[in-house]
Amino acid sequence: MKKSSLFIQIGLIIAILLVLNLLSESLYFRLDFTGDNRYTLSDATKEIVSDLDEVITIKAYFTEELPPQLAYVRNDLRDQLVEYENRSQGNIVFEFISPNESDELKQEALQNGIAPVSINVVENDQRQQLQAFMGLLFQAGDDKEVIPIIQPGAAMEYDLTTAIKKLAITDKPKIGLIQGHGEPTMQELPQLMEQLSVLYDVEPISLSDSLRIPAYYRSLIWLRPMDTVSAIDFGKLDQYLNQGGNVFLAHANVQGDLSTAMLAAGNDIGISSWVGSMGLQMGAQFVIDSKCASVTVQQRSGFFTINNQVQFPYFPQLNNFENHPVTGGLEAIMLPFASPLSIINTDTSRIITPLIYSSELSGIQSPPIRIDINKRWTERDFAAPEQILAASVEGIGGLGKLVVVTNGQFVINGAGQTMQQLNADNVNFASNAVDWLSDDTGLIELRTKAITNRPLESVEDTSKELLKYGNVFAPILIILIYGFIRRSNLARKRTKWAQGNY
Repeated sequence: MKKSSLFIQIGLIIAILLVLNLLSESLYFRLDFTGDNRYTLSDATKEIVSDLDEVITIKAYFTEELPPQLAYVRNDLRDQLVEYENRSQGNIVFEFISPNESDELKQEALQNGIAPVSINVVENDQRQQLQAFMGLLFQAGDDKEVIPIIQPGAAMEYDLTTAIKKLAITDKPKIGLIQGHGEPTMQELPQLMEQLSVLYDVEPISLSDSLRIPAYYRSLIWLRPMDTVSAIDFGKLDQYLNQGGNVFLAHANVQGDLSTAMLAAGNDIGISSWVGSMGLQMGAQFVIDSKCASVTVQQRSGFFTINNQVQFPYFPQLNNFENHPVTGGLEAIMLPFASPLSIINTDTSRIITPLIYSSELSGIQSPPIRIDINKRWTERDFAAPEQILAASVEGIGGLGKLVVVTNGQFVINGAGQTMQQLNADNVNFASNAVDWLSDDTGLIELRTKAITNRPLESVEDTSKELLKYGNVFAPILIILIYGFIRRSNLARKRTKWAQGNY
């Protein structure tokens, strides 16, 4: 080959690489093979980002030299922000800042609400602690939103999009939290209130304070009423639903108490009759399920106390969901001391959809029951078919919608010493229901996007072994097969050359 031809070809290759590099800046894309599509922007995010009216600046305060187990978080975040920037048509601008480089940058991060976290690293065979920053600041004019820390494995897109949505939204719709019948206060629902506050203004409402429920409430939340509800209050709810209102109700017809080891029937406060008028019958039994959560039992062994985890069928661990926006993306919900639902609808204008079922190995038990924590459960105890534990009703008065869950405790954190952290999908389910009732904001699919619970308990031991060793040996086998095929092709070519068949 002549030198001139060689230089021309090298020049063309360099030019092609430069053009491809320039095109990649504007035609950025990735192939996403993850089970939850965590690296693919959802339609909700695309719509929110493309509709921005003002520029939002994102400052990512991220330590530059993170240990390998956290370095991927920084890379994933950068890739995610590139997609946001490209979709926003110039209305999202981001930069990465490493606060560890100077005291001024550290102070800036702290003033913006982003504090460092301590991370153990090993350098030169010595364990050391690194003060790492992993937070973001969102700014739009004088308004700010902060994500103090990006958790590894968290639903990153949901955090980013909700922060942007908070800055973009100007007039939040109102949601009413019904009070006055022994319901929990907003302070007892911190996880649920935190999620709903992104898109709604939630405020307490007493049904007895006015002649009718204001129509500006997109939906009402009614959790665990304990005192008798008057016919007048039910009449206001009927009027609200008939005019296109929506209600999310969580209530059980039974009462369970681990402290007294007793399971009893609930008090008749009028809820069952009212729900029955909507086409659903609330049972007065306890649902048990072979797929269940565990409780901690203390046992004495000599001078020691041992904590043992015991399966507790009265705490069903539910993953049998109907394909519905309210349950989309959920993986496991725990409903302690739940009762069954039955459909008795006689109004053909209403659409009733079961949302959550117990497993096929379920049972029902009638109270009163004394809890025997050491009971040996057998298949005979789970001889009943799957039970409905939550359902939706559409078409009440034409446009009204109702979601009923037969447990009133599943989204209540409590207060003081009794406050507890809830299963994330419990809160996600309630938030999804409110979103669906309130005309669907589009963030339902994001909230449940990250994989949180993929147990192998339901997989047989032989399948587990096959998966384990398949992951180890399958790549090696593929490489060997490729090498064998390549070697065979080269051998055939050499034979043809030797025979003069060019």
